Amino acid sequence: MVLIRSIDVSPAMVNCSCAWASDYQQLSGLYHCPYTGAVITRTATLDGFEEDESHTVAFMKDSLSSLNSYGYSPHPLYAYLAWIQELLEEGSSPKPFIISITESSSERLSEMLATIQQFRTSNPSWRSRIAVEFNSSCPNIKGHPPPSYHLPSLKPYLDVFAKAFQDDSSLTIGLKLPPYIIATQFRDVIECISSYTRTDSGSPTNPISYFTCTNTLGNSLVFADQTPTPDAKMDTSQFAVPPGLGGLAGEAIHSLSLGNVYTFSRLLAESDDPAMREIVIIGAGGVTSPEAVQRMNRAGAKIVGCATLLGKEGIKAFEILSRKL
Repeated sequence: MVLIRSIDVSPAMVNCSCAWASDYQQLSGLYHCPYTGAVITRTATLDGFEEDESHTVAFMKDSLSSLNSYGYSPHPLYAYLAWIQELLEEGSSPKPFIISITESSSERLSEMLATIQQFRTSNPSWRSRIAVEFNSSCPNIKGHPPPSYHLPSLKPYLDVFAKAFQDDSSLTIGLKLPPYIIATQFRDVIECISSYTRTDSGSPTNPISYFTCTNTLGNSLVFADQTPTPDAKMDTSQFAVPPGLGGLAGEAIHSLSLGNVYTFSRLLAESDDPAMREIVIIGAGGVTSPEAVQRMNRAGAKIVGCATLLGKEGIKAFEILSRKL
């Protein structure tokens, strides 16, 4: 069991926000799976993302890795709230939902948060059953680079979350981060998040209660002949996904993701800010085996998430990851 502010994640394994957590059927499968401790939705926007045939995924033939060109969910926020309400009212599980959200402006993000907060307060028990995760790191959105790589662009969104947390300190807020590679990037993120710590309520508190490390590695290229069905893909393109470039995931980024988890875990533990030391890490990136789960835990992740294995194996992925070594 891992407590993240007001939500209880037990067992300490989740799906990552991804294409395989898009619709009601997929969410229901994740919700009823005994091996997941919480369900994270695919990243929603206020009105839904315009998805077409260029948004897809390819799995690699020589490793359990993937490249995707997906954007955000085509389903709007209200669809996710309706599906979550149906599952919560079913009453078959105490499992919480984490609603992954993003928007093109802080004003629209604020509108999303207000809608979610209204939803949370419509049933007293849902305050501890519904959290939010800000996807600040999708590399596949043309004209909108991930704000987590440029902190001045991230701060207006963080301001929105800080205000929401100030109004309701029971709100559990997570931040899905991209892979970083330079030491100063990690320190800058820590300094940025720490600047939101408040002490006016007595003990120091920060609006962010967890990091998900990491999202996919952008600007990655896989050729069609690196996939299990190269002939089918090469009829239309030499690339594994139509745009050519996409977000790399799975075993190919596992070491990088481990390094991000380890570095953030160490910096949080060593922080002079007591609120920062309370931030939990969800480790993601190449979690394709029980051994990979153990490595994430050793690196500092209290909860482990997966996406590529879920896309490859379906709900069975979590049973595979839960096997004892």
